[in-house]
Amino acid sequence: MPVRTADAAKNWPMIILNIVKQQVRGLLIPGEGDFMRKRIKTKSLVQQVKETLDAQLAIGCSKRADKLSGCQESRIYSWETYRVYLRHSCAFAKWAKERHGVRVLEDARRYAAEYIRELTAAGYAPSTLKLIASAIAKIYSCSTDDLKVVTAPRRRADITRSRGYKKSDKHFSEANNKDLVEFCRGTGLRNFKELRQIRGNQLEFRDGYFWLVGVKGKGGKVRDVPILPEYLTTVVRCCLKAGKGKVWPHVSSHADIHSYRADYATAWYQRLARPVAFIPAADRYVCRRDRAGVVYDKAAMLQVSRFLGHNRISVIAEHYLY
Repeated sequence: MPVRTADAAKNWPMIILNIVKQQVRGLLIPGEGDFMRKRIKTKSLVQQVKETLDAQLAIGCSKRADKLSGCQESRIYSWETYRVYLRHSCAFAKWAKERHGVRVLEDARRYAAEYIRELTAAGYAPSTLKLIASAIAKIYSCSTDDLKVVTAPRRRADITRSRGYKKSDKHFSEANNKDLVEFCRGTGLRNFKELRQIRGNQLEFRDGYFWLVGVKGKGGKVRDVPILPEYLTTVVRCCLKAGKGKVWPHVSSHADIHSYRADYATAWYQRLARPVAFIPAADRYVCRRDRAGVVYDKAAMLQVSRFLGHNRISVIAEHYLY
């Protein structure tokens, strides 16, 4: 029933009071002859983390150019890095909410060091802790030092990936997968993703060697991979058989691809390295800690590092020449 003008004038103080009460509860949006209340909701911490990392995606951009311009810290260059950082950052955000009642991502920043200390006490490896700290630093576009995070230095002896017997080994027979094993040892591909994308027509001969060209690796980097002569027959045969199709569309998840990659790195290093007595002092890489006194050839290490899609020789010493 329509409200009479006289009644409305008489009751206007109550009408205004009701409007004020509704404004306190939420935001009023005029509707058709009525008011609709819109609740203002705070986004979950996980959603805040995701939106922060989404804004930093720079797939296809030049990491080198960004490093020179000083904006590298606030960018993510590969989907794999994004997924890893998202997983670890969300775990941190959930912990901050449960432990300290945090609801705004910026407020969780002060607890980053405490979180890393708890994970350290729980027995997490130094390499894993550094990765988690880097993920947290990424959501705040800062360095781990800015967060006052302290992690133990990584030691070569603590790296256990692909070293020694693993439970998954019993589910994979190298004898029954001889071509796959030799293909991996002959090319040093990084993982299942790199292996499954290779096509037979990527085989090329130049400079006295056969190569797999245009291998797309981590961070979208493309490299050419020289094939070890010891496994040339197997690699060429597999590529010719595949033609323009994929050489390995299906690969057992139990295959230890990383160990074959280490075999590849070691074999190439032994081919390229000079005898220690002939390595100039400036070209010597001298190991410390658990391998103190062991000497490597920096020039050979750098070449092998590039074959693998890396640019740091320390990676070769720590992860492959064991």
